[in-house]
Amino acid sequence: MKYKLMSNTRPNVVVFFTDQQRFDTTGAHGSPLGLTPNFDRLAKEGTHVVNSFTCQPVCGPARSCLQTGMHATNTNVWRNGSPMNLDLPTIANHFNDAGYHTAYYGKWHLSPLHIGPVPEEYRGGYQSWLASNTLEFTSDAFETHLWDENNQEHVFPGYRVDALTDAAIRHIDQRSKADNPFFLFVSYIEPHHQNHRDDYPAPTGYEENYTSASRPPDLQALVGSSPQHWPGYCGMIKRLDEALGRLIDSLRSVGELDNTIILFTSDHGNHFKTRNEEYKRSCHDASIRTPTAISGPGFNGGGALNQLVSLIDMPATLLNAAGIDVPDEMEGRSILPLVQKTSTEWRDDMFVQISEAQTGRAIRTHRWKYSVRSLETGEDGQPILASCADSYTEDCLYDLLADPWELTNLIGGAAYKEVTADLRQRLLKRMVEAGEKEPQIIEAPHTDILGQRAAELFPIPPEKTKLP
Repeated sequence: MKYKLMSNTRPNVVVFFTDQQRFDTTGAHGSPLGLTPNFDRLAKEGTHVVNSFTCQPVCGPARSCLQTGMHATNTNVWRNGSPMNLDLPTIANHFNDAGYHTAYYGKWHLSPLHIGPVPEEYRGGYQSWLASNTLEFTSDAFETHLWDENNQEHVFPGYRVDALTDAAIRHIDQRSKADNPFFLFVSYIEPHHQNHRDDYPAPTGYEENYTSASRPPDLQALVGSSPQHWPGYCGMIKRLDEALGRLIDSLRSVGELDNTIILFTSDHGNHFKTRNEEYKRSCHDASIRTPTAISGPGFNGGGALNQLVSLIDMPATLLNAAGIDVPDEMEGRSILPLVQKTSTEWRDDMFVQISEAQTGRAIRTHRWKYSVRSLETGEDGQPILASCADSYTEDCLYDLLADPWELTNLIGGAAYKEVTADLRQRLLKRMVEAGEKEPQIIEAPHTDILGQRAAELFPIPPEKTKLP
């Protein structure tokens, strides 16, 4: 795919990637907590991707999509621990070919090995390397272990966010003296929980600032682990935003800010054990909707972008903005024509693959959310977890206009039969487009009682039964 280059100069690119961050933790999305002044400024002065979603709400699969621009079922990373197909070119490969210096710092999660250095063949082609495959297993909040491109281990002092930020700033300073532009990917583990103790360890003194902080409506209604974990989670996000500010200041200090594209996004959200027994892997916006903003050449002054954008669109977007041809195998699309208002053509729904805790699929429009899950079981009666399934059963239907926090599941409601049928066909189409074999979707039994109750609570005027 070829797009028009927006500039004759080649910009640097910095990706600031957080882990498990909800969209509604940011002021740009209405949070009253003041956690993200730097992100909010980035969104205001650059382009705020208002409706940004992951294409896979699991760490490894989402990362494979961001590195390749392909769906997780096509990267081989449909679940954590599955190594990425080494034959696939990554975004780093494309930037390398264009003469950029590429570097990866932080959490990787795309190698079959969890502990120790990541083998070179699994590093995605990045030239400079300071990372750990599963940073949550090889480090703790105040003990950061990373391995460089020579497989040498480095132990950094301080809070983990700060240790990684310090290293990234040193890299920016070094590359600012070079002749060629740089592509730097900084991948934080925060605000992901610390696995071995199921805790959200904020820097010293930060958690206490949010012990009485208000929680989003879904967490107020469904609770989960949020009373225990929300204060620490907020503290981690506050420190991440301060790190973003420090990176921006470092770019300004070395004279590269005006010529650097900064992408801030996350791999998935966090529903705090309200939708299943852990934190993600569900179709709900708490799992799939992420904070995303882009600044720099081509994006400054872009304002609020309201189209439905997927994480899978980010590789094409960054290549396009750097003047590099987007390869045909990438399944995502550049949003730069939308930002520059040179095109209004865009999809009107969002496709999500769900795996590991379940084998599921979902589609989201501006108004509706529809999901299905596989109920296939093995001889032992346990669910068969696979990249795809031959058949799915309808699982969820939400009217996001009337019920934005997805508290009332309308699936099976007779009043929503037409809407459900339309969404079912949309989902099947998107699955086939992603390279999946068209499956059977078993309709949920229609329940007049549910339909009547749902219709009373969320009536749909006849003229609005068609999807937006």
